[in-house]
Amino acid sequence: MQTSSTEPPVNGAAEPKLKIYFLPNLLTAGNLFCGFVALTKIVEADLSGGDFQQIKVALIFILVACIFDLFDGRVARMGGVESPFGREFDSLADLISFGAAPAFLVHRVVLRDVFVGHPEWGWFIASIYLICGAFRLARFNCLAAQPDSSGGKEFLGFPIPSAAALVASLTLLIIELNEKDRSLGNWKYLLAVVLVFLSAMMVSTVKYPSFKSLGLRSRSTFTKAIGTALFLGFILVLQEKMKILYYVLPAFFTLYLLYGFIRPRISRKMRREIEEEDEDEIAPDSNSPQ
Repeated sequence: MQTSSTEPPVNGAAEPKLKIYFLPNLLTAGNLFCGFVALTKIVEADLSGGDFQQIKVALIFILVACIFDLFDGRVARMGGVESPFGREFDSLADLISFGAAPAFLVHRVVLRDVFVGHPEWGWFIASIYLICGAFRLARFNCLAAQPDSSGGKEFLGFPIPSAAALVASLTLLIIELNEKDRSLGNWKYLLAVVLVFLSAMMVSTVKYPSFKSLGLRSRSTFTKAIGTALFLGFILVLQEKMKILYYVLPAFFTLYLLYGFIRPRISRKMRREIEEEDEDEIAPDSNSPQ
């Protein structure tokens, strides 16, 4: 956590000097920029003719925002420049990129057609996701500011970037499967159900590993490293023919979502293997406050 330096006292009062670190906040700004572009592409999309090209561009920008969000915190931790300003700025960017953009996306693509006679229901359902996302971010910031915080090893509730990535990747998959029909078919109703379920999961008390300990210095077994390399190679080889990433991304985030439910029920040894953490980093009581 950043410690505030002070300027020379004026009239006996010390005024705090706010430090804003360039690189981490530049990455967060990239996250916010991607969220804004995603929103503009959703607005510009003309779905009357079944053209989802602008929607696909918006979905890609949401996923790119996830990449920026993944690295801004890691860069701050690696440089020892974590700060309250960075945490608050990151939450504001997340609310746009992972809250407003996915909610508006599902409303634009699905909900406004489902509730033709009563559009207010579509707005209401989409707003539930946005409100739950804002609640989840505010709760995270409050818990992170507490002195007895767990240090970011666990997330309380499903992380909003992962929720947005699941919505975006699942929408991309549905568009790809229905590309020739130029419609989303009955699969579009799945998006509305997923949106409501993710809203509940974000404000739940289910705990998820943050994987913040993973990095260049993370230790792993030789077998796991080889398996990961082969899996990445398999994706690259089959990407052109089968477009396998359309299936891998939603499967990955769905597994992460389900992992929160099975995590308390597996052994500590298996949890250490999955989360790449040392034994003393695993909380002894999974129900203890974060």
